[in-house]
Amino acid sequence: MGIYTAIISDLHLCEAEPVHPKHPLWKKFKTKQFFFDDIFCDFLKHIQEKANGKTVELVLNGDIFDFDSVTSTPETPVFRVSWLEKKRGLYPRPERSFYKINRILQDHHIFVKGLRDFILKGNQVVFVIGNHDLELHFTEVQQEILHNLSLPTKYVSQVRFADWFYISNQDTLIEHGNQYDAYCTCEDPINPFIQGYNHKAIRLPFGNLATRYIMNGLGFFNPHVDSNYIMSLSEYVRFFLKYMIQAQPELILTWFVGSLLTLWRSVIDRMEVPIRDPLKIEDRVNAIAQRSNATPRMVRELKELFVAPASSNPLLIARELWLDRTFMIFISFFLIFQTFLWIKQVFDVSFFWAFIPLFLLLPFFMFYSKSVTSLVSSYKEPDERILSTAAAITNVNRIVFGHTHKALHEMIGPVEHLNSGTWSPAFSDVECTKMAGQKTFVWIEPGNENRKAALMYFDGSGSEEFKRSSR
Repeated sequence: MGIYTAIISDLHLCEAEPVHPKHPLWKKFKTKQFFFDDIFCDFLKHIQEKANGKTVELVLNGDIFDFDSVTSTPETPVFRVSWLEKKRGLYPRPERSFYKINRILQDHHIFVKGLRDFILKGNQVVFVIGNHDLELHFTEVQQEILHNLSLPTKYVSQVRFADWFYISNQDTLIEHGNQYDAYCTCEDPINPFIQGYNHKAIRLPFGNLATRYIMNGLGFFNPHVDSNYIMSLSEYVRFFLKYMIQAQPELILTWFVGSLLTLWRSVIDRMEVPIRDPLKIEDRVNAIAQRSNATPRMVRELKELFVAPASSNPLLIARELWLDRTFMIFISFFLIFQTFLWIKQVFDVSFFWAFIPLFLLLPFFMFYSKSVTSLVSSYKEPDERILSTAAAITNVNRIVFGHTHKALHEMIGPVEHLNSGTWSPAFSDVECTKMAGQKTFVWIEPGNENRKAALMYFDGSGSEEFKRSSR
């Protein structure tokens, strides 16, 4: 018969952003006004009712916590906080990640209480690690979550942390899905840590670094909706004139410095030495398999499906950050004015003649800019080969992803594919009036022979089936 399973993803729980006294639209989506902790508690009660009082397996499928968007720092830190951390958030190191999860859980104490009550009623909770909560790999962070849940000893075993995938009831593979996105893949979740100078850290993918060093400094862009920050040049100009010209006139400088930091950190992190112990690698694989209801062979074979990280191609990253076009403009300016200064030594010409070649180069620059398209969205959807191979490796007929924030229920070849969508504060406008996502979840229940899956929408009191889509 099987068990009841509920899957949600991409809650992006973060610290509460204080309302800006002069610019109330600054990170408005992060303010307590849009916390959904109460709705989440109602959701937990609802799925227990749907299961008719039987045990429910709740899978929190990645990006439940958003470590990358936490920008606060301790008032009395026990570690040195650099100027960059004060501006853009703490580095992904054990003691810093411990502070961040503590801060998140304190601001979301209603969420914690609801989850605790759910577990105490005999239900199970599985955290699958995504790209924005990679810091869950730290044992210190996992222990702090358990500490905040304050569970009696006999209930602790009902909470588990899966490293990047989880197999439910031997019929459903559940992954966040970032491992097939070159911009967000964790290069090696079996060995996620890198050795810095006198510290251990997590190697972050390009997407995380961009959130930290660019998006955290651009408070009028909602990072949960791609269309909020992936725009054409004309759209950026209109957006700047409408919302940012008074609040953040130094936008270009903030973006440029953040982009350089993102590119630099991407390259530097790739050069850091991963922490690997050859004598313990099999123990590590076996532990991952046990937490994921898998076999060690499945762990190794699923790892072979990962895409290469975008950080292995700095030119690709530079194009996504618009740095290639920026450098092109700077070089053009430099060469033209150097040439003009040389001519001016021979001929007495006006300075404004130097602008003529710049205007002549403008059509070429516009043509090049339009020819460069972002590949961010194209990497997010897994193809049929990945789905069919992953299903064959794990011997399942159903795969559930998150990550894209797009709720889906479809058949791709022989595999039933679902995406649980998002609960994040995703708005397509700065005023936060146009919700870009709904509170969707995947519900799997026992059937006559096999379990049946449905994509559901929770409206705060009840649920109904979400519109099915197909390819």
